[in-house]
Amino acid sequence: MLDAGRRINQPLRILTWHVHGSYLYYLSQLPHQFYVPVKPGRPEGYGGRSPGRAWPANLHEVDADRVRHLTLDAVIFQSPGPYERDQYDLLTEAQRALPYIYLEHDPPRGQPTDTHHLIDDPSVLLVHVTHFNALMWDNGRTPVQVICHGVAVPPGVSFTGEIPRGLVVVNDLRSRGRRLGLDIFERVRSQIPLDLVGMGSRPLGGLGEIPPERLAAFMARYRFFFNPIRYTSLGLAVCEAMAVGVPIIGLATTEMPSVIRNGVSGYIYTDVEQMIRRMRELLARPDRAKALGEGARRYASAHFSLARFARDWELALAAAAQLRPSRNETVRAGGLNEQADRAYK
Repeated sequence: MLDAGRRINQPLRILTWHVHGSYLYYLSQLPHQFYVPVKPGRPEGYGGRSPGRAWPANLHEVDADRVRHLTLDAVIFQSPGPYERDQYDLLTEAQRALPYIYLEHDPPRGQPTDTHHLIDDPSVLLVHVTHFNALMWDNGRTPVQVICHGVAVPPGVSFTGEIPRGLVVVNDLRSRGRRLGLDIFERVRSQIPLDLVGMGSRPLGGLGEIPPERLAAFMARYRFFFNPIRYTSLGLAVCEAMAVGVPIIGLATTEMPSVIRNGVSGYIYTDVEQMIRRMRELLARPDRAKALGEGARRYASAHFSLARFARDWELALAAAAQLRPSRNETVRAGGLNEQADRAYK
């Protein structure tokens, strides 16, 4: 893993895209100025400051055709389209010489051990959000850094477990099928009382979408959080539930075995019947659920703090600047070429 060993001591101006709203919200908690391009009709990836979330003042919308007029210090890509298309359509040659980071949110969707990542460039920093993802991708020549999630929950919100049901938080579960665990959810729901929330949940009998600012308090009332997902990245909702103090039950796949310890913060298995037995146990024993939830809260406090998240991103931005020193020399008007020596220590 790449460690530049230098810190940023002044705010940077960073271009990125709206790909995952929750992640963008936490990324924008960093002490930098973020710019997100928007297009007419706000298609996917260009939603900007979408409604329903209290975006901070340092996250700015900019019309896509005005991006070339921005003075920037770095660019963070988060999906293939902007990297393959927008950097040539929206950015100037000077902007394309800035430090580049590609933030990869997911494990490979193809062959899970031999899929080459889109980025194969020693001058670009590839950031993975879990160690599992970094392990499974073939990252080629690209330098890699892992930045685990950082989350925060409203002060005073903590686990009560008063609702003797499990909570599932998955967007568009019906359309995303087996990978997100639709069949597992339906199998478990036939035996265990579960509530599903998220975008597109109502066709499955779910409760609909819960506003982000209300989700932590909503989760806190449930006896346990159930994650039925077979194969994806570690969900921010899992991290937030842990931060609230909700015990987690899920599949022992992807990054989950690194996060959930059986009998300490919840239970994870590849045997669905084992999960069902543990759910019944927590429904019958609220004291046990509370103890496991406290273990989950302790883990989240130690591993998912925004302070640690911000420090890791500082190192990543500094590392990205070091990967393009010769290109930085050609950029003017406030780019990192002019401030690398004074902005990173």
